[in-house]
Amino acid sequence: MTKAELIEEVSKVVEMTRKDSETIVETIFDSIVNSLHKGEKIEIRGFGSFRTRQRQPRVGRNPKTGSRVEVPSKRIPYFKPSKELRDLVNGANQAPQPSQETPSSSEGVQDTPLPPHDDTTLYHS
Repeated sequence: MTKAELIEEVSKVVEMTRKDSETIVETIFDSIVNSLHKGEKIEIRGFGSFRTRQRQPRVGRNPKTGSRVEVPSKRIPYFKPSKELRDLVNGANQAPQPSQETPSSSEGVQDTPLPPHDDTTLYHS
């Protein structure tokens, strides 16, 4: 979804003009960017959190020449999705609910497979 599509969706759902919807979306994005610039953490319950991470200085390589290049330290924006968002994206709300019965022994107990592990949410600084 692009920013223009998001603005269009907001304008339809809230029944506002496209201009008013654009102002709302821009204000939200500006607020997030300004907070990150100040080093603040943004937490949106049920969606996720935004924060910055500090990258250490390192020595890189110029891909054309192969020469060493000093890469300075920098702050990068980072988004961590909430458990609810991860579950929604992975379709956890569509999975059948386990029965409430508790068997007295391990006989008849079915192993429930774990959902696939997504390494894309694990970033290292």
